[in-house]
This record gives sequence, structure tokens and C-alpha cells, in this order.
Amino acid sequence: MTSEHWKDEPEEQDYPAARSYLSLLVDPGEAKKTAKALGDEPDAARYKAKDILRAAGLPLLPLDDPEVAKDLAKVKAGTKLSPVLLVRGDPLWVADGYHRICASYHLDEDAEIPCRIVARPRVNRGQKRTRKAPL
Repeated sequence: MTSEHWKDEPEEQDYPAARSYLSLLVDPGEAKKTAKALGDEPDAARYKAKDILRAAGLPLLPLDDPEVAKDLAKVKAGTKLSPVLLVRGDPLWVADGYHRICASYHLDEDAEIPCRIVARPRVNRGQKRTRKAPL
């Protein structure tokens, strides 16, 4: 798949979708900050579909998956796909665009996909809440 099948910027609805997904992985405040950081990221990175899937530990969805098929139909019709939203870490989090990544893979596993990528939010695990001992 060549760059002609990709929009320059993610669609506005991609950010709330990313926030919703991220809120399953981190607290809602961190999910909101991370989705905002994705929206503020000015530069698009490019990664191969096969590398994104490997880094995320996600399986390739089949051609007959309804969302993958819909994205493939968009490309065939000449409609450009929205870049994907990623959060760097181990594993990589695909905040939005999993089906688009799989559709791209089915077209050309080596084609580069435009992405917005930001660092994972830091979780402060070192601090524990302490209780005061009863007197």
C-alpha cells in the first residue's frame, strides 16, 4: 500500500476512540493526557504494518473481518485511510487503527503506515498510600 492511500492527518474521531481504549489500560486522566499528546504530535512517523503488529503482540486479522474488509473497500474506492495512533512501550499500544494496520498488511506487509506515536504515560508505582495506625 502506498502513501496515496493515507490521509496526512488523523480524523478528529480517532482521538476520542484512542482515549476510550487507553482508559482501559491507564486511569482516565492519563488516557486523556495521552490522547491529547497524540493530537499535539506534529510529526508523522512511518512504520511497516508487520513491525507494528509484532511490537504490539497483536495477531493479523483476516481479510473477512468486517472492519478490515470495510477499510480494504475504502482503499479500493480511492478513499484515504486515517493514520494510526500508537503509544510507545513494551508492548506497543495501538490506541487507534488496528483494523487499518491489518488492511494495510493484506495489501502490502512492507508498506509504511503513517503514525502518530507518543511515549507511554509514567505510572508512579513507587508510591504507596499509607494508613495512619490507630491510636
